[in-house]
Amino acid sequence: MVGLLVLLFAGSGVVAVRATDESPLAGAIMAASAEHPATSGLLLVDTGSEALSERDALIDAAVRTIDAQYYIWNSDASGRYLAARLLAAADRGVRVRILLDDINIAGRDAALTAMAEHPRVEVRIYNPAKSRSGVGRLFDFARDFIRLNRRMHNKSFTVDGAVTIVGGRNIGNEYFDLDPVKNFRDREILVVGPVVADVAAGFDAFWTSPWTALAGSLAGDVLRPEQRAAARDQLESAARELRALGYSPPATHADAGIYVTGLLSRLLWAPVRLVLDMPPDQDAMDDASRPQAVAQALQRLTMSAQQEILVESAYLILNEESLSEWAKLMARGVGIRALTNSLASNDLVTNHSGYARHRRAMIESGMKLFELRPDAGACQRLIASAGGCTEERWFSLHSKSLVLDRRIVYVGSFNINLRSTYLNSETALIIDSPVLAGQIAASIEELMAPDSSWQVTSSASGGLEWRTETASGPARATHEPMTGFWRRFESRVFRLFPMEKYL
Repeated sequence: MVGLLVLLFAGSGVVAVRATDESPLAGAIMAASAEHPATSGLLLVDTGSEALSERDALIDAAVRTIDAQYYIWNSDASGRYLAARLLAAADRGVRVRILLDDINIAGRDAALTAMAEHPRVEVRIYNPAKSRSGVGRLFDFARDFIRLNRRMHNKSFTVDGAVTIVGGRNIGNEYFDLDPVKNFRDREILVVGPVVADVAAGFDAFWTSPWTALAGSLAGDVLRPEQRAAARDQLESAARELRALGYSPPATHADAGIYVTGLLSRLLWAPVRLVLDMPPDQDAMDDASRPQAVAQALQRLTMSAQQEILVESAYLILNEESLSEWAKLMARGVGIRALTNSLASNDLVTNHSGYARHRRAMIESGMKLFELRPDAGACQRLIASAGGCTEERWFSLHSKSLVLDRRIVYVGSFNINLRSTYLNSETALIIDSPVLAGQIAASIEELMAPDSSWQVTSSASGGLEWRTETASGPARATHEPMTGFWRRFESRVFRLFPMEKYL
């Protein structure tokens, strides 16, 4: 289902470069940053089509380095297209480093060795299992459960040490509005300025971590020349597949200078702080009982709210401590509205069950809960590709954001759940900008609207009910809507097991 890039180049551990005027992109950004001291330039990347286009343009603008760090990089059309684009950048002299978590690349270690063999491309894998596929991999997880549950969930795409894209989006068709079955609503921030150096330092910490292995050290047999040629052809054919799915790669790639000029004209400048979970040492790897740095920072952030918190999280799983803290906030007048996936839109029934175990308690505490409809009306406005919101396609939430008091914003990889709190390494941008806060609040509220979500409330009979708006008027349901008996049964069974920390 997922996975990507791999293998073979056994390169050095050279760390990320700093931005300099050797790169036109970096030089222009340094000049602009000098006019906005103590702030970073920001661009909200709120749709999949924007996200793919920005990466396309940044790859063109790169002259020195590209560092890509991802939890998932699919081997579908968009994954292979971006791989081919990175390979083309390496051909013209750009150093490319790709850092992937191991959890989603089972069986793909030799699929794209042609890329990893390039002298300017390195691929490393975080926290790999010894067995690379099949039943042996499952046994590895059973034998080494604690270590292999610690995953690198961070996501960043950094060019010439000058600009980065950070957020919740992985690499794959469903993250770029191009999947024929399901598409994710996601969010990222493109950032320039001082915070980019912090993102680069975080990348280097994982790149040089003892938990990270050279992809080549995990590979099997080296590809034969004909296999290598076929693999390269497959990468280069991905652009044709993308056109069929609705994305139009540029016929001739844009002049980097034109892109940089346009980018700088679109930036919003504001104070930004990056919070990262660094790779754990051995003691921390063995002890997942303490909240990590990003979780602690976001807990302090939420407790500072004075009036309102808007929450958007694909997975929303709170423990008793978090529920108690949020209840205290609401008791002193802070309104909390939260948007998450419904059972019908969630890609993982297990994760929904962890949320559903605490759903009634959240409502009773005063929180207003909204669950995304897979047929959300907002889909038509958010997905640019033709036919992206037909009945055959499923719309799901993958974004992770908070808006506090219409001023402070969090965007990153951290879901409001226990896995992000204790097990995964995560990334968070914390931004002080009423303008950006207003943009993201409007974006969240668009999905909370009755044509896009169900509001879950207590019913007069003591149960729960789901309220929404249909073409024929207001509607309500007394069980989780747009789901069959079996899916609801699965969710109820999983609720019997207190496994929220691993969801």
